[in-house]
Amino acid sequence: MSATAQGVIYEVSVDLESAIADEYHAWLRQHIAEMLALPGFLSAQVFDVLEPVAAGRVTYCVHYRLRDATALADYLRDHAARMRNEGAARFGDRFRASRRVLRESN
Repeated sequence: MSATAQGVIYEVSVDLESAIADEYHAWLRQHIAEMLALPGFLSAQVFDVLEPVAAGRVTYCVHYRLRDATALADYLRDHAARMRNEGAARFGDRFRASRRVLRESN
């Protein structure tokens, strides 16, 4: 099965200042709901990252399950800039995000 026809996981890890953790987590729940309303997004799961841990920091990892790589490409082309800018506008430089794309190994 090709990567395009197979579901993918879009992983977003967010490292943030502990001082904004509660506010960020509340915002994240709303953000995830908006993401799940986009075409091709099937589900999302949020994880608290336990290791590695940096003093004064909190890290969350979100796994978004998408229908296929085409749905992810559509998101990246049509929606990603806007969705990312919302977090940046609200929290500025008090967080950092990194992203990976995963596919289940055969």
